[in-house]
Amino acid sequence: MVTGSLPNSRTEPDGSAVVRVLSYNIRSMRDDTAALARVIAACAPDLVLIQEAPRFFRWRKKLARLAAASDLVILSGGGSAAGPALLCSLRATVERTEDVLLPLTPGLHRRGFATAVVRFGGARIGVLSCHLSLQKDERYAQGGMLLDRLAALGVEHAVAGGDLNERPGGRTFRRLAEALQDAWATKPWLGEYTSTPADPHQRIDAILATPGVEVLGCGVPVGMPGVSEDDLRAATDHLPVLAALRVPAALD
Repeated sequence: MVTGSLPNSRTEPDGSAVVRVLSYNIRSMRDDTAALARVIAACAPDLVLIQEAPRFFRWRKKLARLAAASDLVILSGGGSAAGPALLCSLRATVERTEDVLLPLTPGLHRRGFATAVVRFGGARIGVLSCHLSLQKDERYAQGGMLLDRLAALGVEHAVAGGDLNERPGGRTFRRLAEALQDAWATKPWLGEYTSTPADPHQRIDAILATPGVEVLGCGVPVGMPGVSEDDLRAATDHLPVLAALRVPAALD
């Protein structure tokens, strides 16, 4: 297991980039938003893959306030993606974004993906935030859609993350981990379990990366300097997942 601090964001002389990625279910910002912003800012992410962003009345303004309080900007998603959203630091150069609504199953919540392609120095990476279904068959189908959507971004390197609503032994989680690197399993760092903050006992949130991305460390930032346990408990009903990834320089 990786110990100590994660590598800081940086661009390497060969054009590759070390990028910090945070995935976080923020429960529509119904909890302590000041604590939430402190947790995000302390993790110093380049990309934040959010689930359960505000979706209804003045959702853009609420998400913008969180981004500003965390020293970030909105990249994509929110209400227009049925909950998933992307934030980024000013280090990112944005190529394109797309919010994707998934097929609606009658009686179940609408789901979607927030996606983007961004550059950090000479590195180019696709990004996807997801919140998969509670219903197992729909969840499995959405796992396939996630893989298809990553492929459709047309980039060699990509990262996906979110609330999978399933533990690593589940068939959807396994489907994703067979095609992508499960960052925590590849290079674990600090905490594993993401649910619940008061009683962490299961890992249902994950960061996943395409095979060419090097995982430098990934885990729940419990005990990380600047991240207090009080804030983690107050911010929302999930714990965040933080990863440091080295993305190779783009060939084009």
